[in-house]
Amino acid sequence: MPQTPTTLVGGTISSIDRMRNHMTVQVFGGGHWSVNFDERTHIFRNGAETTQLALKKGERVYVDTQLDNNRHDIFARNIRVGVAAPPADADGQIVEVDSKHNELTLRDNINSVPVRFAVDQDTRISSGQTPGAFKDVKPGALVHVRFAAERPNRGLAREINILASPGSTFTFAGVVTYLDVHRGLLALQNASDDRNYEIHFVSTSVPESRRLIVGSEVRIVASFEGHQYTAQTLDITKAFKPMKK
Repeated sequence: MPQTPTTLVGGTISSIDRMRNHMTVQVFGGGHWSVNFDERTHIFRNGAETTQLALKKGERVYVDTQLDNNRHDIFARNIRVGVAAPPADADGQIVEVDSKHNELTLRDNINSVPVRFAVDQDTRISSGQTPGAFKDVKPGALVHVRFAAERPNRGLAREINILASPGSTFTFAGVVTYLDVHRGLLALQNASDDRNYEIHFVSTSVPESRRLIVGSEVRIVASFEGHQYTAQTLDITKAFKPMKK
């Protein structure tokens, strides 16, 4: 697969050539895109994978496209036939900030493929309940993005909520579900959002970690470093006591 960012485009098939694995899409809002596909392309109708026989002139499609640098053309990674617009939300990590063009590149949590999108003067940026600005979005930040509903692709962000920026600190409280003392790694089921987080620790910095076992209830203040959470303080609020046989 090409390693270039993915752009989601919606439109209608205006022509198709199955011999050359090529189609032309009349994009919603104007313009035509020439798109290639092959055996690597996944084609779906109503959520079920199908074959290229589902691609017919006049069909409405949404296509995850990538620039194929080797052939200098547009390649279809996924094609969804006869469907409404896909969900206009995404969660992931910012991997690139282009301040010159007001563009961001996000690595989507669902398929780990980079998605590039624009930000304009109407895009609302926040960190929790605090209003923010484009300059607050840093590489490595975890974000939730809502895309413009009036545009049938992921080309423009309407809202960006910064969930975590590198250097930020967070408080977790819950039960230890996994523990590797040698690697300095634990997993915690956080009580406030019922999500499981991996948190790294250095035993010399957080001495209480030596008393940890799976099942311990803990309170951890951790810093987000862009690629992992690292414990700054760790307190055992309730030690787990295995039942005696």
